[in-house]
Amino acid sequence: MKHKFLAIIMLFVAVSLSAQVPEKPNPQRLVNDYASVFTASQRAQLENFLVMVDDSTSNQICVVAVNDFGGMDKSQYATELGQKWGVGGKANNGVVVLIKPKVGNGRGEAFIAIGYGLEGAIPDAIANRIVDEIMIPHFKQNDYFGGTSAAVSYIYKIAKGEISVVRTKSNNSWQSYLFIAIVMFFIIITVVSKGKGGGNKDTDDNSHTTYGDGGILPWMLLGGGSGRSSGGYSGGGFGGFGGGSFGGGGAGGSW
Repeated sequence: MKHKFLAIIMLFVAVSLSAQVPEKPNPQRLVNDYASVFTASQRAQLENFLVMVDDSTSNQICVVAVNDFGGMDKSQYATELGQKWGVGGKANNGVVVLIKPKVGNGRGEAFIAIGYGLEGAIPDAIANRIVDEIMIPHFKQNDYFGGTSAAVSYIYKIAKGEISVVRTKSNNSWQSYLFIAIVMFFIIITVVSKGKGGGNKDTDDNSHTTYGDGGILPWMLLGGGSGRSSGGYSGGGFGGFGGGSFGGGGAGGSW
């Protein structure tokens, strides 16, 4: 009887916590800016990049910015959100990048929640390093786009091998040379294009070429060359969350 009572209490607590988390967005998207920390152009750039990540690796990185955690701490909120929305696929390879901006005298907070399937690739120590050394330095300068783009780019690089098929050394060699050649080609094209443009800098809402320190690379260098538009990768919209599972892995920080 005692165990049944405890189970009912735990279920009630879980339901109560879930109610504090926003409903799954409709239509579903990977960038959900409830705190208005990004411009429309920045949201589009992040969304395009994260759709490319989902398409090319099956890993789902979901960015969520909110003004408060509804009475929960950041770890609980990020984990509950990942569970409720089903971030990730059948391999449980989802990541939630949670941001609460600093307003007035309040603290800014960030947390990266890792799905079960990616805990081997992104242990808590790595998640903590991404938050402390990549995100927060940007966030302290109110550069939420720079910190977020750099973080998701880093997560993409270290997580993409976790689900991918292992290739032999001989198969990798020619692909490496091809990748280097493609990179060099687009670097040359970029330099020439900038020279023709007279060195004009992108404005806030029209920027789509540079992404700050270690941030999102140009789409063509990340496999998004085909179907490219002025906003970046355009290989199709986000197909939706697949029902990932989170167990509390991850790390966060505040400023």
